Amino acid sequence: MTFSIVAKADDAIGIAVQSKFVSVGSVVPFADAEAGAIATQSFANVAYGADGLEHLRDGLTAEETIERLTEADDEAERRQVGVVGADGSVAGFTGDDCFDTALDVQGENYTAQGNILENEETIHAMAETFEEADGGLPERLLAALQAGDEAGGDSRGKQAAALYVVKPEGGYDGGNDRWIDVRVDDHETPIQELERVFKLYDVTLLAREEPEEVTELTGETAQAVADTLVDLGHLDTEDAETVAAFAEPQRDALEAFRGMNNFENHSLPVVEDALARGWDDADGEGEKRMVDAIWHGLQRLERE
Repeated sequence: MTFSIVAKADDAIGIAVQSKFVSVGSVVPFADAEAGAIATQSFANVAYGADGLEHLRDGLTAEETIERLTEADDEAERRQVGVVGADGSVAGFTGDDCFDTALDVQGENYTAQGNILENEETIHAMAETFEEADGGLPERLLAALQAGDEAGGDSRGKQAAALYVVKPEGGYDGGNDRWIDVRVDDHETPIQELERVFKLYDVTLLAREEPEEVTELTGETAQAVADTLVDLGHLDTEDAETVAAFAEPQRDALEAFRGMNNFENHSLPVVEDALARGWDDADGEGEKRMVDAIWHGLQRLERE
């Protein structure tokens, strides 16, 4: 009841997955920046995760890893697995006893797989979208997941989704390789919720290169952001009357918002610049729009 994509880009490697299965992110994805990434699904044998990563660390290719895993498993024909090695090798396996519709498709640096699907187009749409999508690896993985859902998706419905990406020293403060680890355990529209949570995670935890120049908040955008800061309790009403450009009171309020939301990963001028650039593209109201605007405004800056 699951479709997923495993892929590598530069030094990052990861998995995106959706399923009519609660907390799918705790079952399907496994990854190690020095070894590779694995999605194990369809009566998932979670031992494929740890054992498969160990095989990859020992120098086996993705195809050799799947062969080793399935040879040792009496229930292999019920399983489905996708593997991408840190060496760039790619392989997938769909057992003959997986419930229809089940298939896997491979391309350069990725494998997409699914079972109990509405149609085969689900997986082909994921593959085509991943190849054509712009942005970094997380954006391409999410785009592929969304495309698979729109093409048909899981025939039993929707419940959970996850995005797990690793890269060397990519974790919090560089202490491990867990660069992106977000999941939605139970939701009516899990992929859309996963995208929302990822944006918040991205703004809060992922570093970006410093811009050469920044834009200050002025005009209608400055007024709209000031009004929002009033609604959020960071700015006095009198300091939001006829705001043509941000000055000390408004920037103090924005600094309070930045600190309250743990956005210290980005300096105050960068946050102001992101709001100025991203406000018109943002969705929602209040804090949701503030976060979405900052995320959009940061997209011109490469992740470190």
